[in-house]
Amino acid sequence: MKCRVEYDGTKFAGYQIQPNGRTVQEELENALTKMHKGTTIKVTASGRTDAGVHAKGQIIHFDTFLELPEFNWKRALSTLLPADIQIAEVNEAEADFHARYDTSGKEYRYFIWNAVDPNLFRRNYTCHIRRKLDVAAMQQACSYIKGEHDFTSFCSTRTDIKGSKVRTITKAELIQDEEELCFVFEGTGFLYNMVRILVGTLIEIGMGERKPEVIPSMIEAENREAAGKTAPAQGLFLWKVHYA
Repeated sequence: MKCRVEYDGTKFAGYQIQPNGRTVQEELENALTKMHKGTTIKVTASGRTDAGVHAKGQIIHFDTFLELPEFNWKRALSTLLPADIQIAEVNEAEADFHARYDTSGKEYRYFIWNAVDPNLFRRNYTCHIRRKLDVAAMQQACSYIKGEHDFTSFCSTRTDIKGSKVRTITKAELIQDEEELCFVFEGTGFLYNMVRILVGTLIEIGMGERKPEVIPSMIEAENREAAGKTAPAQGLFLWKVHYA
């Protein structure tokens, strides 16, 4: 089966199961195991998200011996899951479908609340920046991010990726809706903390600490120290996963 899962990452230690901390994967597998009367059911996701990161479009797949209509799957799982995880869609997957290896691209969105006063009701889903940001400068900087580049400078040094860090970004834009800013990044793949480091760098540009034209030299440096800080987790959403 294939599911689109939404979750509020505020109280999770991340998506992937780990020894200490509540995780999305563990909650999903516990619910599925209950549905299968104690038989352990493992789920595979399109990718991991860190502690505090949210998802509207996380895709998972799992094998099952139960024969239920798609609607009943959604209803049954929903009754077994906590309030901060929601099954948005359930579909029967092709036998060879793989949630991770079949992806053709992903879209992430990062939200900023740019006002002097914080927004109480958006605090877990936006990064609050009191200082007025230069939207035009950040939009200009976004234009340098698009394309195929080695994004080593925008990858956490804690990554476990050993191979190439070349990725293709097909969309990098900033949308403003009064006090709320939304960065949209779409591409064939993303490195560990890549979006949050891109956003942290763009915030520094918006504050006037760096010029938009510095992005190409940051990319060419292929050095994490060349880029800006890592933006906080709570503003980030895995928005959509694309499949061919």
